[in-house]
Amino acid sequence: MTDPQFEEILRGHLPFLPADEPLTPDTNLTDHGLDSLGIVDLLTALEGQYGVAFVDDALTRETFETVGSLWSVLNGLRPAAV
Repeated sequence: MTDPQFEEILRGHLPFLPADEPLTPDTNLTDHGLDSLGIVDLLTALEGQYGVAFVDDALTRETFETVGSLWSVLNGLRPAAV
């Protein structure tokens, strides 16, 4: 579902996620410690890693609700492979 870089970046922003707990599409990000300041840091990290910019329409509560919702939005921002 995701890639290793995404998971590594995301885990760094989820202080309440045990190291041995797998990330699933339904993993709730706020339940694992992602707060508003963490979202800003996470956005910066993802934009740098993937060379994208989160557009205003993507900056919603729903985007940052679960691993799956964030991954889906991120993939929508990435250029298609040629």
